[in-house]
Amino acid sequence: MKWNLWLRQAHRWISIAFTLGVIINTIAAMRGQEPPVWVYFLASGPLILLLITGLYLFALPYVTRRRAHGKANA
Repeated sequence: MKWNLWLRQAHRWISIAFTLGVIINTIAAMRGQEPPVWVYFLASGPLILLLITGLYLFALPYVTRRRAHGKANA
């Protein structure tokens, strides 16, 4: 159970990093000059991690419900 709580907390912190990356991208785009390419990819890392952890957290209730249902029938 601690694994799920740790992953949920990590997902929250990753979302903060993603939000900061988007804000930096927006500020860089509004400055009028062409920002370096790495600025555009700044939010990609956290976005990929958010996808992975979010899909896991989304599927978690369904998997645990299926496991509990399987144990009840056994």
